[in-house]
Amino acid sequence: MSYELDHAFLGKPHHQLPRRVYAAQGCDWQYRVDYERLRRQRLEKAREQMEIHDLGALVLYAGANIRYITGSYQGNWKYNINIRYAVLPRGGDPILFETAGSDMQCARIDLPWMHKTRGSNIAEGLKGSASIAAGARERKIDPLTDPGLMMRDNIRPAMTWQWAESAVPYMAERMVASIYEVLKEYGVTKEKIGVDNLDIPSLEAFKKFNINIVNGWPAMSAARVVKTIDEIELLKQSSTIGDAAMWHIKHEWLKPGVTERQIEAKVHELMLRLGCEIIYDIIVASGGNTSPYRRWATDKIIRQGDLVIVDINAVGPSGYFIDYVRCFKCAAKMTQKEIDLYKQTYDSMYAGIEMLKPGNSTADVAAKFPEYDDDTYGTVTLQQFAHSIGITLYEGMWISRAYSLSQPAEIKENMYFAIETFAGHPLLEQTTRLEENVLVGPNGPIIFTLMEHMEEAVGDHSRPGGVDHPSLEK
Repeated sequence: MSYELDHAFLGKPHHQLPRRVYAAQGCDWQYRVDYERLRRQRLEKAREQMEIHDLGALVLYAGANIRYITGSYQGNWKYNINIRYAVLPRGGDPILFETAGSDMQCARIDLPWMHKTRGSNIAEGLKGSASIAAGARERKIDPLTDPGLMMRDNIRPAMTWQWAESAVPYMAERMVASIYEVLKEYGVTKEKIGVDNLDIPSLEAFKKFNINIVNGWPAMSAARVVKTIDEIELLKQSSTIGDAAMWHIKHEWLKPGVTERQIEAKVHELMLRLGCEIIYDIIVASGGNTSPYRRWATDKIIRQGDLVIVDINAVGPSGYFIDYVRCFKCAAKMTQKEIDLYKQTYDSMYAGIEMLKPGNSTADVAAKFPEYDDDTYGTVTLQQFAHSIGITLYEGMWISRAYSLSQPAEIKENMYFAIETFAGHPLLEQTTRLEENVLVGPNGPIIFTLMEHMEEAVGDHSRPGGVDHPSLEK
């Protein structure tokens, strides 16, 4: 069951209001993030895309995709090493193939919504079935861990084929055999099976089973790029943690004599303490490291008068990302040249933000970006661009002048973007870069990153989130 909130006093739905942020902890007196609804709606969106793409099943190896349809997470180290997988068959519930041993036992404990026997809870099913329960007692086995009975459950042992040396082909075939059993169970062995990523041993094994595999990324990407209400609430919580880190950098930690890595370390500690799952990367570039922009922190000592670009990339509560940038001046006033560079970056970013409206296209956004190496080389620099974020740093959609101008895609309500611009001119001793996180609301952009900009550069438009920027409607 889920509930509808009374928005009469608020004026807008809660998830569209950046300063209305739920605590990450649950309680009995307030309806906050509804995790049951989150899991249900994500699964529904994946199923819808399966039908649109005419898939008999989805086979998923990417950790974020597995988490999206099952709610399973067992640490970042396991996210993308292809030792576990999930299958979502048409007409069925997702089946998680988890690493055997303690990991599978943790999954059984942690994921009760996955314990299903033909649509019913396995434990309840065993209680209600005298023959199965009696047989289990007679053979002195645990019905929840015995391999024979376990195959009735939706958490099964993964056949790991990676790094198996000479046994790689053998183990890859066993892995595909476990998937084939699910496809056979649901009668979809002859249909198109979407797979999100493959290595060569897996591809060869799928061929041996004559499975008609197709690219499963378009279906998963389309499902994930438009966010649910609860995903938006979690993204809002993540942006709140990012804002806190940026404030501490500007007002407490940024002083002559500290190193870029020391700032990075302080951000790590604060954000983990405030509820982030992991810190993906904290980029700190100061002085000459801003031009050309060096996208990693070094042991360089920050000097008085340095411009300092900080790019926070972290996984917030329940796996949802924060990714945004501020540029600060260390212990000195900005020069007119630096102000001009900051304004150029700020204005081009907000011109792009203005275009993030339902019905607009990625071409509308890309046209507002300054010309850069995207134009020169016809490929993405990741500096004058925008990208969708969610349970991965990059998901669903990139926007770049390299291709968006000629091959536009539609902007839809409840997409969520990080949009970033850069004053990347040659011969500059130092320069500026900025980024915001933006929800595509029903009537246009809603900015979720609320740390103020440099007032010296943008004057009255420096208030949190730049919500008074002249390019945006009030």
